[in-house]
Amino acid sequence: MLFPGDGDVASPDVSWSFTGFGMFRRWLARTEGFALADMDGFGGERRWNDVSTTLTPLLHHPDDGGPDLAPDRCAAMLPRLEALLDGRPADESDPVVRQHLDDLRQLVAVLRYCVEKDVGLVFG
Repeated sequence: MLFPGDGDVASPDVSWSFTGFGMFRRWLARTEGFALADMDGFGGERRWNDVSTTLTPLLHHPDDGGPDLAPDRCAAMLPRLEALLDGRPADESDPVVRQHLDDLRQLVAVLRYCVEKDVGLVFG
């Protein structure tokens, strides 16, 4: 689950199973032009400084726990994630794509909240 670190249980959140979160991050990595499985920490040897994406803080983070993402990091990721929503495929008939886009909408809402309230994003 990803949620704002404001202690408010009414804050927006987004949650996946470990498998679902992995699938979502692999999809995001593909949209950024690389395979997550090729990356250090995900079975590969490619270093994270070899890729250029504002989504690195989300993609290269433990599934749960680990450090919160500061509001400035959330703000840096938002434009790219919003662009992915704006440029979504015209045909959303694939249920997997539809689920990823749904998850992406929820994640964008959580990140916007983190930025607006100036709180970190917690991986829990």
